[in-house]
Amino acid sequence: MVDQEILTAASNYAALDARLRADGVKRLLLVCGKSIEHLALWPYFQALPQRLGIAVERFSAFSPNPTYESALAGVRQYRQTHCDAIVAVGGGSAMDVAKCIKLYSSMPEGCDYINQPIEPNNIRLIAVPTTAGTGSEATRYAIINYRGEKYSVTHDSCIPSVVLFDPSALSTLPLYQRQVTMLDALCHAIESYWSVNSNAQSQSYAQEAIRQIFANLDAYLRNDSEGNAGMLAASNIAGKAINITQTTAGHAMSYKLTGLYGLAHGHAVALCVDALWPYMLANLDQCTDPRGESHLRDIFARIASAMGCPTPEAAMQKFRQLVSSFSLERPKATGQDHDILKVSVNPGRLKNHPVRLDESTISALYHQILR
Repeated sequence: MVDQEILTAASNYAALDARLRADGVKRLLLVCGKSIEHLALWPYFQALPQRLGIAVERFSAFSPNPTYESALAGVRQYRQTHCDAIVAVGGGSAMDVAKCIKLYSSMPEGCDYINQPIEPNNIRLIAVPTTAGTGSEATRYAIINYRGEKYSVTHDSCIPSVVLFDPSALSTLPLYQRQVTMLDALCHAIESYWSVNSNAQSQSYAQEAIRQIFANLDAYLRNDSEGNAGMLAASNIAGKAINITQTTAGHAMSYKLTGLYGLAHGHAVALCVDALWPYMLANLDQCTDPRGESHLRDIFARIASAMGCPTPEAAMQKFRQLVSSFSLERPKATGQDHDILKVSVNPGRLKNHPVRLDESTISALYHQILR
């Protein structure tokens, strides 16, 4: 795990000024969407050339589900404008594109980067998350669309070495986005905790992330600055957990829901975990974790403790009540949809899941998830 430097937004981003000066940055590539124009950070970057003599090249040519081609466009702009650092401001899409630009900018020009071995480089990547959910600023993964399919680019060197937490960046989030991004962070922590790949370090991260999410939940939903700051930190810690373990069936089952019905990622994941959790508690004898059923029972007890609940069943109910309180839409599915969904799950992610799931079980779970 990269040892990240965490900066705050205090004193008009003085810590970011200091970092850019220390690195000797002359020209940075600012990877961001249009929403940056509504943030306090936007005037900061607009003034950088006059204040510090640092040129800013803006790159926004990417979509919410970024493509390989958009990453190539970013690489071209980085090279043609002779940038020497990258700053990503946004949610998961901006982070994913920026990570790919960093990885590919030092590779031979014109090659198929997806099928080439990645060589680590020293390009500075600074991440400024504008949602408290994806935790992408803490992970070695970047998800892009390659030839019509989601593809995970994975390498430790794409983890941003510097992260700026700016609570004001969350202040403009609509309530729905605030809810579903927080649910994504919570599901990251929960899935990481019960993953068969968990270890002492990931479990420590997951426990702390869950604790902080619930400690800051009410203030965050009220859009208080302290709540926003706490949720940014919690999301980052959940990202560190998932960086070790990867996700499990909750995320694996969510991807096709997002594609079929246009649900936000955290919305789809929460619906899946909502269905999976009671099934898992009722079928612990189907444990696939080599550490055994007793280990898994202990994990559920520790998740409950982190959530402030006396039993695993109470923790499951607390999660379900939270999801229910947000009144998240459950799309109506056709028979054809169910035929697509039951075979859509990535088998690799199911290997990380601690309770055995077959096609008929997955189909039954999707029937619970959807109307």
